[in-house]
Amino acid sequence: MSALLTDRPESVLVRRPGPAELDPARAHRRRRTVELSLALAVPLALVLLWQLAAARGWIDDRVYPAPSTIAADGWDRAVAGELWPDVRATLGRVLSGYAIGTAAGYALGLLMGSLPLVRAALEPLLDALYVVPKLALLPVFLNMFGLGEGPQVALVAATVFFFVWISTMSAVLAVPAGHRDAGRVFGASPWQMFRHVLLPASLPEVLAGARIAAGVAVLVIVASEQIAATDGLGHLIFDSRALFENDVMFTGIVCVALLGVVFSELVRLLGRLLTPWSPRDSGRTRT
Repeated sequence: MSALLTDRPESVLVRRPGPAELDPARAHRRRRTVELSLALAVPLALVLLWQLAAARGWIDDRVYPAPSTIAADGWDRAVAGELWPDVRATLGRVLSGYAIGTAAGYALGLLMGSLPLVRAALEPLLDALYVVPKLALLPVFLNMFGLGEGPQVALVAATVFFFVWISTMSAVLAVPAGHRDAGRVFGASPWQMFRHVLLPASLPEVLAGARIAAGVAVLVIVASEQIAATDGLGHLIFDSRALFENDVMFTGIVCVALLGVVFSELVRLLGRLLTPWSPRDSGRTRT
C-alpha cells in the first residue's frame, strides 16, 4: 500500500489566465459598458413604470403627471423662454455662493491644518456653527443683506464653506509625517512645503469634499428660493405646487436634478484633471 501511494503522481493545479488578464483593455471596456447600461436602465425602467401607472390609472395623474406630460410641459416652457430665467437665477446664485464658500473654506482649512494654535482657537467655534441648520441662518442673512441676491448667495457660501473647510483641514492633517520630514530634510521653504508636499497630498480629499459641497449647494439654494425669492427653480416648484400645477412642479424638480448632476460631475471632472495621480473614482462619494 505504501508503495502504491509513493508511486501515485502528484496532482498539479493549473491556473489559466482569464479574459481580464489576457486583454485588460477589452475587459475594462466591457465592464464600463455594463456599468453604463445599468446606470441608464434603472432610471429608464422607473420612468417607464411611472408612465404605465399613469396611463393605466394606477396613480392619479392630476397629482403625479405622466413623464410624457412633464417632458411636454418642460419643452413648451423652454421653447417659449419661460424656463430659462429661473434656471439662470438659480445657477447664478449657486455659482457665486459656491465660489465664495470654496475659496474661504480652502484658505481657512489650510491655515488650521498647518498651524495648531489657529486650529485650537477657531475649531470649537466653527464646530458649534457647523451643526446649526444652514436654513436657520437665512433670517440672519436677510437682516444683514436685505431682500435680493445677497441672502441667497450668502446661504450657499456658508453651506459650502463648512464642507470644504472640514475636508481641507482633515486632508492637511492626514498628510504623513514622513512627507513633511522629507521636505524639511531638503530644506524646503514654507511655500515649497505647501506647493510640493501639502498640496499634492491633500488635494484629492479636498476635491472630494468640494464635490459633496456642489450637490449640497443645489439643495440649499432650492430650499432658500422657496422661502425668500421671487424667481429661481425653488420658487417655481413651490409656486406651481400652490397653484396645483403639478406638471410645472415636476418640470422644476427635473431641472434641479439635472443641474445638481451636471454641477457635481463638472467638479469631479475638474478633480480628475487637477489630480491625475489619484484613483479615478476619487470623489465619488454620494450626497
